[in-house]
Amino acid sequence: MAAAETPVETFKRALSHAARALAEQAELEVRFGSDGPRLSNGVLSLPHPPRDPAAPESAALRGQADRLALRLANHDPALDARLRPVDMNAAEVFDAVEQARVEAVGARELKGVRRNLESALITRLEKSGALRAEAAQVPVAEAAALLLRERMTGEPASDGAKAMLDRVRADLEAKAGAELDALAALGDDQAAFGARMKDLLRALDLDPGDADGGDSPEEDGEDDADKPDQDQADQDEQEEQDGGEGGDSLDGTADDQSAEDERQARPDGTPGEPDGEGQEDAPELSEGDRPNHQQTQDDGRAVEVYRAFTTAYDEVIDAAELCDPMELDRLRALLDAQLSTLGSVVSRLANKLQRRLLAQQNRSWMFDLEEGMLDTARLTRVITDPTSPLSFKMESESPFRDTVVTLLIDNSGSMRGRPIMVAAVCADILARTLERCGVKVEILGFTTRAWKGGQSREAWISAGKPANPGRLNDLRHIIYKGADAPWRRAKKNLGLMMREGLLKENIDGEALEWAHDRLLARPEARQILMVISDGSPVDDSTQSANAALYLDKHLRQVIEKIETRSPVELLAIGIGHDVTRWYRRALTIVDVEQLAGAMTEKLAELFEAEPKSVSSKGGRVPHKRAA
Repeated sequence: MAAAETPVETFKRALSHAARALAEQAELEVRFGSDGPRLSNGVLSLPHPPRDPAAPESAALRGQADRLALRLANHDPALDARLRPVDMNAAEVFDAVEQARVEAVGARELKGVRRNLESALITRLEKSGALRAEAAQVPVAEAAALLLRERMTGEPASDGAKAMLDRVRADLEAKAGAELDALAALGDDQAAFGARMKDLLRALDLDPGDADGGDSPEEDGEDDADKPDQDQADQDEQEEQDGGEGGDSLDGTADDQSAEDERQARPDGTPGEPDGEGQEDAPELSEGDRPNHQQTQDDGRAVEVYRAFTTAYDEVIDAAELCDPMELDRLRALLDAQLSTLGSVVSRLANKLQRRLLAQQNRSWMFDLEEGMLDTARLTRVITDPTSPLSFKMESESPFRDTVVTLLIDNSGSMRGRPIMVAAVCADILARTLERCGVKVEILGFTTRAWKGGQSREAWISAGKPANPGRLNDLRHIIYKGADAPWRRAKKNLGLMMREGLLKENIDGEALEWAHDRLLARPEARQILMVISDGSPVDDSTQSANAALYLDKHLRQVIEKIETRSPVELLAIGIGHDVTRWYRRALTIVDVEQLAGAMTEKLAELFEAEPKSVSSKGGRVPHKRAA
């Protein structure tokens, strides 16, 4: 007899069917894992649902699924790429308003879907800090999208977003009320809607130019066939709109040793001068579901788009999928052999960290409650006096039970040998230590799939080598241990770091975006991201085809965004290279043997300090910089 379906499995099945129905794609593949929500290559990936499908978090998850499914049904990525403006401030508003149109059209007659979308919206705005922002800091894109949604659905903004919208409603209505009315009337026609969006952008004092720098094809009648480079850019934009996880990366043209030699030859850690001309700035970190290759400057300056030539060959993959089980067992045995020499030292440090953490967890019990855990010590009162009520108790909350830590480890070729082995050992023991303290830990790695650019570079060559192509390498982001996975189930995966041939190029900026976005999708109140690297981003093929310091600038933009606008607490440890040039909270170690002590000490400092907070203006409450 088949086993009964669990409530979580029933919820997943129902959510999958609902997504297929909304997307109008009966064969749509829906996956659940730690990598969602996103759309990539026609696959809809969603986070794992909560253990209790009736929990409030389930409504937000249903909203995320509905949001992506409606985009599949009511959005043409190719048309969007042609109409979308180049200016990033304008593009941000364009994307948000288009998404509002997609959702309003799809949920017009479906009250349940509207409620789900509202839950997802409020969750996203709460995490970004927009709900608490002052009027001057309320995102124009979110406010404009809410105003359009009100017009198209005929319903006011939900209570959670109403207060935020009311702070800027009068100003936006005065500037662009008529333009929003006109857009609402065109909601069923994406082409007309996108073309009319220019009026809204002009009313908001933004540049409405299209991706080709001029008017849309509908208005100027230009023949797209005469613009092959633009066609390629449109194709790339379409891939990004489909939800690809790829980011900015450089194409490696050197072999393992030459890449490592070149890194050592640059004392300042920066890539060499390129041959081509290209973008002058790299993008800031993306927010929410916006494609992660766009950037907007706070001071209003327009910057060029940091992009990938194609994201079709990128992958986010579990470590177990990169190696057969027998080989993984052998690699884990190699790691365990190293634990015999390093283990005692690292274990002492981990035990010290555990004692410091547990010392702060002032556990206490509250007694004589009306609900909670039955207090058996007071049952004698009931026996002696049957009229006495039962007594319950409850343990007070521990400050670490609502915390998640991500260890992001550089898996580049220059980490080969002892550095990657020590990093794997430290990650292994720290994961066990923090798990005992009730802190969830995620371990991630980043590298590329190939040297010399792989399939991305081949596609660029086939396209005639257009100028300023962006990234020309295939990303590989590896999940060694998910935050919800217990250490005992993921311990074998860490052995993969010992595998010969795994370590190639490093695209730090995109990896940081990826790890950060995964953290933002977590429900924990405190989120900590620790980066372990041995230098600056290196990938010479892409660098030679783009502007100077292409990857370096992107990494700086991503770090600045996290440090000033995100609730995630970021720190970095550089092995042999000074990473304090990039990160505000950072430490550089000369000898890899210092890594265990540095990791445990920095984590202990973080837990002993007050959690990072984001001001109402979106700024970061300053931390004291690490010495």
